[in-house]
Amino acid sequence: MQSIKVRSRVGADGMLHLQIPGGIKDTDLEVIVVFQPIVPATEAKTPEDLGWSPGFFERTFGCFQDEPLVRGEQGE
Repeated sequence: MQSIKVRSRVGADGMLHLQIPGGIKDTDLEVIVVFQPIVPATEAKTPEDLGWSPGFFERTFGCFQDEPLVRGEQGE
């Protein structure tokens, strides 16, 4: 089994055409397609869009002052 990552575009007709690289010729293949839409940088989600409260990272970044971090006894 071999994995190949290919980037392609769905056409206006709704069809996805894939060209598989790798020198594979005249061979039967079983192909599994897993797709994930590509989010353009202009549509990147903000922390608030992802469910974080406004200013969460600004308020909490660098808050832990103790070094080293030690985990105490947890009990049973």
